[in-house]
Amino acid sequence: MTLPRIVSREEWRAAREELLVKEKAATRARDALNAERRRLPMVEIDVGYVFEGGDGKATLLDLFAGRRQLVVYHFMFAPEWDAGCRGCSAFVDQMGHLAHLRARGTEPALVSRAPYTKLLPFQARMGWTVPWYSSRSTDFNLDFRASVESDPAGDATGDATGDATGTGDGTGGGTRTHERPGVSCFLRDGDRVFHTYSAYGRGLEGLGSTTSLLDLTVLGRQEEWEEPRGRAAALGAPAGGDRIRYHDEYDD
Repeated sequence: MTLPRIVSREEWRAAREELLVKEKAATRARDALNAERRRLPMVEIDVGYVFEGGDGKATLLDLFAGRRQLVVYHFMFAPEWDAGCRGCSAFVDQMGHLAHLRARGTEPALVSRAPYTKLLPFQARMGWTVPWYSSRSTDFNLDFRASVESDPAGDATGDATGDATGTGDGTGGGTRTHERPGVSCFLRDGDRVFHTYSAYGRGLEGLGSTTSLLDLTVLGRQEEWEEPRGRAAALGAPAGGDRIRYHDEYDD
């Protein structure tokens, strides 16, 4: 293994400042990309998906828990599996306290094809509090490309926005369903629900923190400096540092 060169403090500082220029450029590029993402068009959802969760049956609108935005993590857990995906589990482990997302009108949720009777004990084992729902009786996973079908030769028939990973249950017609992790974002306007963004595979790298998840949504972090202008006050809350509090001091 080749380790970094050993240099003086002055040489290290000069090299660090040179790299900092590139890091700041990357930050500005990321801000511009996030703004472009927030300008994406959206699609109204007119399918009556019915999920199963801790309170029984739930519609997609119910998953918002009354908030303006919903961020769904497509958790790989096929109906015949006895435990959830290890990679997906690591993703959920790194999510911060949910109060910080909810304070910005954004509800997180996990959705898997496994029956809720399997999700509940695994959730208890992992010690997670993020709401988890089973989509087994719907086409939600297929519609949002979190599950893709392949023919017996293994050629996936899903879209090209990410690779299918893992193996799910066999389906009719000689096809086989494959699971893949993903994130889908939704916006609520009254009782109308809109799909605004999805990402899969390597598109999930670096996600998990409050700000990284908010950056995927239409309303973003709701800070005054964000583009497009005017969305910072979308929830009627103050922008800037006053928005961040101890997680037990937020008003729900």
